[in-house]
Amino acid sequence: MFRRPVLQVFHQFVRHESEIASSLVLERSLNRVQLLGRVGQDPVMRQVEGKNPVTIFSLATNEMWRSGESEVYQMGDVSQKTTWHRISVFRPGLRDVAYQYVKKGSRIYVEGKVDYGEYTDKNNVRRQATTIIADPHLAFSGLKCGHDG
Repeated sequence: MFRRPVLQVFHQFVRHESEIASSLVLERSLNRVQLLGRVGQDPVMRQVEGKNPVTIFSLATNEMWRSGESEVYQMGDVSQKTTWHRISVFRPGLRDVAYQYVKKGSRIYVEGKVDYGEYTDKNNVRRQATTIIADPHLAFSGLKCGHDG
């Protein structure tokens, strides 16, 4: 009497698990970053033998918050945390525009994806690097050749 319902439940569970496994194969994912900040250094263009050139610069983003014991956050100390991001621009047209127009202090918006990579430094030590690979959505605030004040 109990045996049949238990087998039906077990069969439904197995079928459900196999449907999940097959749906994982078709599952989509998203690796997307949006940053708005100030450029920390003038871009440099680098090229490794046999590879396309890349424009690289750093971008600072800031988080600000008020701390204090008051329930009204108008009082209390303002704290700030700056995070530095390494931006790499590989796309040929965008790479050249970024190299020419992005300057230290410029306020820019970057869209791209996060890339975790490894490289070997001058001392032959393996290092890990996190990079934002910029795509066509790189915008300059007030597009000027220099600081945008």
